[in-house]
Amino acid sequence: MPAPIPADELRAAVGPVLPWLAGEAEQPPRSVLGAAVKTTARWLAQQVPGRSVELRVPPHVAVQCVPGPRHTRGTPPNVVETDPATWLRLATGELTWRDAVAAGRVSASGNRADLSPHLPLAPLRGR
Repeated sequence: MPAPIPADELRAAVGPVLPWLAGEAEQPPRSVLGAAVKTTARWLAQQVPGRSVELRVPPHVAVQCVPGPRHTRGTPPNVVETDPATWLRLATGELTWRDAVAAGRVSASGNRADLSPHLPLAPLRGR
């Protein structure tokens, strides 16, 4: 099991992408964007442990989270998939779950695939 991600490490990973998310800078290098996506997704999985929902943010990360029935083979019954910018906007509170789903920016299938109770990520609220 990986070491827990401290809140300050989470904020440090997200900080460099904030100007891009706000439309004030060019997209950061893939390594910087990937670090922000991976760290936020893994932080969520650490805070809401479980294996009933798979969060996918291609091409950077896929994590399992949310307590409930465990899936072991094939496609999980509860899948959330989105792009890196949308995920980071959800994680930081710049976009609500409801708005992202309504706009088709998040694909959420399954009865446990609503991550809204866990977003934005607590250390990133009210930056």
